[in-house]
Amino acid sequence: MRLSQMLFVTLRENPAEAEIPSHQLLLRAGYIRRIGSGIYAYLPLMWRVLQKVSQIVREEMNATGAQECLLPQIQPAELWRESGRWDTYTKAEGIMFALTDRQERELGLGPTHEEVITTIAKEMIRSYRQLPLNLYQIQTKFRDEIRPRFGLMRGREFIMKDGYSFHTDEASLKQTYQDMYQAYNNILNRCGLAFRPVEADSGAIGGSGSQEFMILADAGEDEVLYTEDGKYSANVEKAVSLPPDTEPSTFTSYEQLETPKTPTIESVCQLLKCSPTQVVKNVLYQAIYDNGITVLVLLIIRGDQDVNEVKLQNELVRLAEQYNAKNLLALTVPDAEAQGKWAAKPLPLGYMAPDLADDYIKSAPDVAPKFLRLVDQTAVELKNFVTGSNESNYHVVGANWGEQFQLPKLVVDVRKVKAGDRATHDPSQILQTARGIEAGHIFQLGTKYSQAMGATCTNEQGEEIPLYMGCYGVGVSRVAQAAVEQSHDKDGIIWPVAIAPYHVIVVVPNVGDKQQMEVAEKLYSDLNQAGIETLLDDRNERAGVKFKDADLIGIPYRIVTGRSLKNGKVEVVERATKNSQELLVEEVVSTLKQWIFE
Repeated sequence: MRLSQMLFVTLRENPAEAEIPSHQLLLRAGYIRRIGSGIYAYLPLMWRVLQKVSQIVREEMNATGAQECLLPQIQPAELWRESGRWDTYTKAEGIMFALTDRQERELGLGPTHEEVITTIAKEMIRSYRQLPLNLYQIQTKFRDEIRPRFGLMRGREFIMKDGYSFHTDEASLKQTYQDMYQAYNNILNRCGLAFRPVEADSGAIGGSGSQEFMILADAGEDEVLYTEDGKYSANVEKAVSLPPDTEPSTFTSYEQLETPKTPTIESVCQLLKCSPTQVVKNVLYQAIYDNGITVLVLLIIRGDQDVNEVKLQNELVRLAEQYNAKNLLALTVPDAEAQGKWAAKPLPLGYMAPDLADDYIKSAPDVAPKFLRLVDQTAVELKNFVTGSNESNYHVVGANWGEQFQLPKLVVDVRKVKAGDRATHDPSQILQTARGIEAGHIFQLGTKYSQAMGATCTNEQGEEIPLYMGCYGVGVSRVAQAAVEQSHDKDGIIWPVAIAPYHVIVVVPNVGDKQQMEVAEKLYSDLNQAGIETLLDDRNERAGVKFKDADLIGIPYRIVTGRSLKNGKVEVVERATKNSQELLVEEVVSTLKQWIFE
């Protein structure tokens, strides 16, 4: 492609809307154009990158025996109601674009396709002989993000590969899951990216085991915790560790002490000269389930620990059945307005005890009459601890479970793991932290969707059994931008060769120079014929502008038909290292073939 004929406009300044380097560079280099909030046009250079990422994904998926298909983007609401996710996606998380057609039928623009693919399996799979089956698509998805940001990282429309597998049992599912794990490693390795697979939370997709594939980058929205021995890595939402050791209590007998103006752990520890590891902290949450019931949650945790709200949310989803609900719509710390709707009297905030009385909750049909009391593992073994007294400006010290307070029956692990914690598999290993961009996620769904939607088959004994399912996603457009976030410098993008829009750019410093143009044209033709994708910068621009643009758009190799032509040579510059060398014109094609393909 000749740059003079391409839709190609670069910017010298960073657009005001762009917050992170990759977003700035893709806009400045003319790869994408903002059309609306979280909505971008993929311009010619970007489309070539996306096609290359898609092709790598397609080749690795096909190599596993997966079959490509294309599913509808518009999905009937009744399918999502059947799975129980319509309210979660349209109200709780609110990420689905929902609409009504002229027949007053409710529809959604697909953020994901579990319901559609399960419906197809329900109607077409009859026997175990048809299984295992693995289907995938590369498709545009839609999510109504609350705050679209970072360009293609968190947009409202994006390209994704999503795949779904069907099995007769868990063993078969786990085999395909492992195949997908290997395929995803292959995809990101072939794209030339540094990444880390990590244990992950399944979120609204659901299911049992799941792993994320994190492309390592300083601007990543996710925190990854890992050990140097390579035996553990997890998203911070899923991570587990050994908490710091508890310091022995300085209190030997139970008493109530006046502690004025100490509503925080820090302030009470300062006044009582004690360690936060000796304190039992009582945190109040408000959970609203999908049947409209509000449950007040009193979470008890050690004073030096923070709550991982994703873990807490998962625990509350597991408890939904006892409130005749299927899912959780919202989890918040209730503010004064929220408390006003259910509190029978003012709460002793900052001074609550584990036995906060249930009569703080007023009688109402849509509010559970008792606190749901959960205790984190970190608080279970504490002795002679400090905690609130249920009276403002007073705490109790020297308290014990089984004496002054009853230990709640529901013991959970909801503490937030931090860098510096000891690993559970080897306490000598200390958790390290890195930032990552989630590029892929694989799930073992089990029978969650098949049971809800009646997708079954007959097994070898002729019995009707629910299908076991797996789900596997790769963000194609996100991988493309994450590559830029991981690899750039002050001058622009540095594309990995495998997904660069072109391998080589031939720059003609002076298009009025006949020899420069003739050599450039011949190289342009010969390189393309040799399978080396080449751009020719034949614009009537200053050489400095052309060099800046070549660096900005990040093509891996730049050939300059400049002064060295008098010696029968051209300058070849590697974008990643900026190493420059002169090659004889007749050696250029064979040398670049070696560099790019071998």
